[in-house]
Amino acid sequence: MYTITEKPITIEELVRVAREHEQVGISNTVIKSIKKSRVHVDRILASENPVYGITTGFGELSKIYIDSKDRGAMQRNLILSHCTGVGEYLSEDVVRAAILLRVVSLSKGYSGIRVETVQKLMELLNKNIYPAIPCKGSVGSSGDLAPLAHMAAVLLGEGLVIIDGKAVPAAPVLNKVNYEPIELAVKEGLALINGTQIMTAIAALVCYDAINLMKVSDIAASLSLEALRGTLSSFDPRIAMVRPHKGQIDTAKNIIAIVSDSGIIRAHKDCDKIQDAYSLRCTSQVHGASKDALRCTLETVDVEMNAVTDNPIIMSDTGEIISCGNFHGQPIALVMDYLKIAISELGNISERRISRMVDHNLSDLPAFLTAYPGVNSGYMIPQYTAASLVSENKVLTHPASVDSIPTSANQEDHVSMGTIAARQAREILENVRHVIAIEIMVALQGIDFLQPLQPGTALQALHAYLRKFVPFMHEDRMISPDIQMIYEKITDCSIVSLVEKSTGELFY
Repeated sequence: MYTITEKPITIEELVRVAREHEQVGISNTVIKSIKKSRVHVDRILASENPVYGITTGFGELSKIYIDSKDRGAMQRNLILSHCTGVGEYLSEDVVRAAILLRVVSLSKGYSGIRVETVQKLMELLNKNIYPAIPCKGSVGSSGDLAPLAHMAAVLLGEGLVIIDGKAVPAAPVLNKVNYEPIELAVKEGLALINGTQIMTAIAALVCYDAINLMKVSDIAASLSLEALRGTLSSFDPRIAMVRPHKGQIDTAKNIIAIVSDSGIIRAHKDCDKIQDAYSLRCTSQVHGASKDALRCTLETVDVEMNAVTDNPIIMSDTGEIISCGNFHGQPIALVMDYLKIAISELGNISERRISRMVDHNLSDLPAFLTAYPGVNSGYMIPQYTAASLVSENKVLTHPASVDSIPTSANQEDHVSMGTIAARQAREILENVRHVIAIEIMVALQGIDFLQPLQPGTALQALHAYLRKFVPFMHEDRMISPDIQMIYEKITDCSIVSLVEKSTGELFY
């Protein structure tokens, strides 16, 4: 069980709850902090002073004072009126991550919510209740209002949940698993939906997956280096020492480790080729810059996962209730736009290596890596697919954060679009996984044509492993299943795990 304490949550802990369905609890210290915060809300209610979101309306309607008899209805109405999302439903891992991050934020003791409401959120996780949350409808400020409202609606017995891949009314499902809906108290509706947890959940999972992608990109590049009989000179550690970007240093170390004791490279050490093309020679510079971008992004996401993004903020030590803008998603928006570009570049340079391997004028391998060109097209068309994916990524990398549009009658006149940036980053990552899968598939074929020369030990093991699922292509066949198989081995970390048995842990 993952227990929420005053200690920060890590991405690894988040992933265990989101993808491995680990149970969640909260410590007694956290319970005390939540209760202490709620005391100040009750004090405001007793005083009848106008305080935003407690005794007033929301957004542009904050000028309207709400009578005590109407405040309960206002909380329910807030949730229902904000359920305006459209599009496909967010995946289960994103929804579970978002619920957990909302619990973490509320557990800091600055939101004025009741303990029992926080426990109801945790119960969604522990009973594997999966709210149906449409992926579109958030402008990233005031937080992720619409998607978080769809999450909160299930607490009330409203909205939809996902069962066997279909969205169905929540109430019968909740009844079946003995989940008792709640009635929200004052301030709780706002506390549940005013935050950046949707964009942060997506961002955290993209970062986690990008760690593996950075490593597998180095593995794919190493396979291509072998297939194209490249040189290791550009990965000499002294090169990186005079331009000491950490990502560049780490990438060069990875590739040296992966191709160590390569018979192919050793056999061509003294060939007449003076320089490799940039897509090989500059791998450490390009992949390294992407690693540096990921590291920067991880720092911001780590802060945001452990942040309070509510409004207003309740200062338990003084009793002050301060209206603020912590819900603004700009920090996530900017770094996710940065990461979009960084991941996209892994795909761009990978596609160039694919292109070189299938072009016999550049590779000195059979045309399109088939022994019988003409009758067979070989691996001509997978390069088209890679080209299509990287071109699509170029559209998706347009920064979402440079856009803003006023909402709530111009009261909320600058927004982040951070959730769009996060969703685009995940889509780009999926595209690049497929591009890298194509590169690995093509490089395996190229290496086979170089026999009896053999790649390094790590890549020999990888080659033997993948050939169990994707055999050498003697004549044309449907290629999509081969791409999908390697994609799955990328996604489940099998490729990285196998290589790391020979190399030790790779850098990211």
